[in-house]
Amino acid sequence: MADVKSSVVSLFLLGLLVVVLQSGVIECQPQICNPSLTSLNVCAPFVVPGAPSASAECCTALQSINHGCMCDTMRIAAQIPAQCNLPPLSCAAN
Repeated sequence: MADVKSSVVSLFLLGLLVVVLQSGVIECQPQICNPSLTSLNVCAPFVVPGAPSASAECCTALQSINHGCMCDTMRIAAQIPAQCNLPPLSCAAN
């Protein structure tokens, strides 16, 4: 079960990174969102199971993100499984 959960989390994070790195994909004013979301790359080491706590650099990057950009990114990332003919993600709250 832990392997399945880890795989689902990894798939979601991979999808999120793809969205962050794609120009013009984010609906929330790409000229504002893309550069700020790209700054979240410093957070990549902290979004996998067993990772240490986020660094100060990651926290600073996260604080600088426009709320609308983050919400649009999460919404778009959640649609990726359907685009790949996979069932929607269903993650339990921990």
